[in-house]
Amino acid sequence: QVQVVESGGGLVQPGGSLRLSCAASGSGFSINTMSWYRQAPGQQREWVAGIANGGTRNYADSVKGRFTISRDNAKNTVYLQMDDLKPEDTAVYYCRVITNKLRNYWGQGTQVTISS
Repeated sequence: QVQVVESGGGLVQPGGSLRLSCAASGSGFSINTMSWYRQAPGQQREWVAGIANGGTRNYADSVKGRFTISRDNAKNTVYLQMDDLKPEDTAVYYCRVITNKLRNYWGQGTQVTISS
């Protein structure tokens, strides 16, 4: 079993920055892909960014150029640096971990609110 825990959310003014972290823990697993998703009130969960084991990164068009995903394989941790935040970035942000056995694990989410 893999536990996934996000942290780093909060309230930020438009134009500000936040850094989210997501740590995976457990035993007997290795990670393939780590991704961030978000879900705004009344909307479906949407993919934000992902990073593969080899380091290949992909971003949703809505965050490209403003968000940066990175990972520390030694710590089984993925980060999401979010800059130039906009009110429409307000959402609960979730981390998704896919292991090399293609098992899927989600965290509980962390709230990000962009408001003046």
